[in-house]
Amino acid sequence: MTQKAPPRRVALGIDPGTAIVGYAVVAAQGDRLSLLACDVITTPAGMPLPQRLQHIYTRLGEIIATHQPSEAAMEELFFAKNARTAMMVGQARGVAMLALANHGLPIAEYTPRQVKQAVTGYGSADKAQVGEMVRILLNLRAVPRPDDAADAAAIAICHLHSSHLMRASLLSGDFHPSSESGGW
Repeated sequence: MTQKAPPRRVALGIDPGTAIVGYAVVAAQGDRLSLLACDVITTPAGMPLPQRLQHIYTRLGEIIATHQPSEAAMEELFFAKNARTAMMVGQARGVAMLALANHGLPIAEYTPRQVKQAVTGYGSADKAQVGEMVRILLNLRAVPRPDDAADAAAIAICHLHSSHLMRASLLSGDFHPSSESGGW
């Protein structure tokens, strides 16, 4: 009897920001990962905020239409030292969530610590360690640049690994929600 190939899943990872939004589209077939796209959306500093947010929304819609991801993940808003920065990142996250929701994509959120843990095995890994593991896991010649793009790839990898593990645990009866994961 022939065994069916595991279904191909395509995840869009987003590292939100107002000036720079990192994005990566990663495909998973079984345990094999491949990078389909990885870049940043930039908005000019002098552009008024509403137009910057509109640009982010429009570009994300184009990326979704081009790559047809089946699911999406983004980094949760972290506590920022600067309240203004946190508010602006929150606005960019909201616009990204709207773009994803308008395209019918399920959205998962992960803390920076969860992403680092999933990609490197160490929740306090630095950017260089995360970037290097992204390079290794996606079989790339170089770490994606800039850091925002590498971070988005790490978020997509975290999601694909986490949701794969959750499905396997649910099927085996071993799934027990943890407080750090927010119960999935």
